[in-house]
Amino acid sequence: MPTSEDSVLRPAVVALDVGGTYVKCLTVDETGVLASDSVPTRAADGPEAAFRVVCDAATAALGALPPTHTVAGIGLAVPGTVDEHRGVCVHSENLGWRELPVVERLSAHTGLPVGFGHDVRAGATAERRLGAGLDAGAPVADQLYVSVGTGLAAALVLDGRLVVSGGYAGEIGHGGATTGLPCVCGGRGCAETVASAAAIARRYTAATGTTVDGARDVLARATDGDPVARQVWDDAVAVLGALVADLVRVTGVAHVVVGGGLIHAGDALLTPLRQAVGELLTVHPEPRVVPAALGGAAGSWGAALLGWQAAGVDLDPVLTSYAELLRPGDGPAGAG
Repeated sequence: MPTSEDSVLRPAVVALDVGGTYVKCLTVDETGVLASDSVPTRAADGPEAAFRVVCDAATAALGALPPTHTVAGIGLAVPGTVDEHRGVCVHSENLGWRELPVVERLSAHTGLPVGFGHDVRAGATAERRLGAGLDAGAPVADQLYVSVGTGLAAALVLDGRLVVSGGYAGEIGHGGATTGLPCVCGGRGCAETVASAAAIARRYTAATGTTVDGARDVLARATDGDPVARQVWDDAVAVLGALVADLVRVTGVAHVVVGGGLIHAGDALLTPLRQAVGELLTVHPEPRVVPAALGGAAGSWGAALLGWQAAGVDLDPVLTSYAELLRPGDGPAGAG
């Protein structure tokens, strides 16, 4: 039975945004950020090691909770193909997870309800409710969220609902070609081998023999007149533009939010991307292509919303509070 002291504790959630390199951990209450951290995922040590990192991150966040609060739920966002209804990560190449019952195992570890989702769909939800997916304060009913980082994926919202399709919707980084560079998915020539941030760095190094510090370094070299860097960058933008244009042609979406690590390139990415998309469209209106407002913290905030939902909390006052916290110019309050 809860005690009178327990009844006055403020609810909080722990949000875990799992990536192939880091697990971002965000602890929030209904008014804002209590703590944030990130730890290496250790995916190279195997799938069980990576899942232990997730469990350990949750344990550490729970242990660091202020005595004024109690955790009501956990939010978990992971990359790959996920089945939200079963609570299972079907396939995550970056983590080595196959048919992993993440909700069951994390709930057993923490004793708490777990809200679970795909990392890009979680980021799309956060942008749609709190960031660049809003128009005049209301979520745009039909929109596309494209995440360009280590990998490449998208989330589609039609008539105000996320399209999931068994977890396979939005896997734009894989398939669609039979020749070209080998991809981690087992295919060849996939968009992720050209247009992801990791691929940009990889292709430049392969062409020049010079190791670079990520896609930003390639862009800097392109800006300084390096012809190989310019070609690698232009190839990536062209492939990304073709993907966005294809999605616009199929769905009619007119609002496109671009997120992920590559969005830090700013207009160096967005200006040629808008041009590439526009050149490939004829009867369709050219979409509005905007940068993600929450940046790299979108997945964390999306996971936080999943945690509140798992806890059975009314999201409306939470969203109102977070919208004020994350309004343009304020940033994600330490969540990056």
